[in-house]
Amino acid sequence: MDLTIQVRQRGTLTLPAELRERYGIQTGDILRLVDLDGVLVLTPMSPMVPELAREIEKTRLETGLTIEELLAGIREQRERYYAENYASDKSE
Repeated sequence: MDLTIQVRQRGTLTLPAELRERYGIQTGDILRLVDLDGVLVLTPMSPMVPELAREIEKTRLETGLTIEELLAGIREQRERYYAENYASDKSE
């Protein structure tokens, strides 16, 4: 796709409706601009934290876990992961 856009007063750009529709970009969405030696790349940023929180809560409700049980399970997994990956080998 090859489109031309114009920089307006105060640096405002208007993304063509075709692009906004194609990528689901809506008013208020946050985009990241990356400068690759003069090649500007504009990418939508997904609000991952709220989305992740919704998925965790959905899974918690589906499994019937309390928040305390979920947190205890996370702590156990973190301790297990740490022991497997960072604890020194006692046999050395």
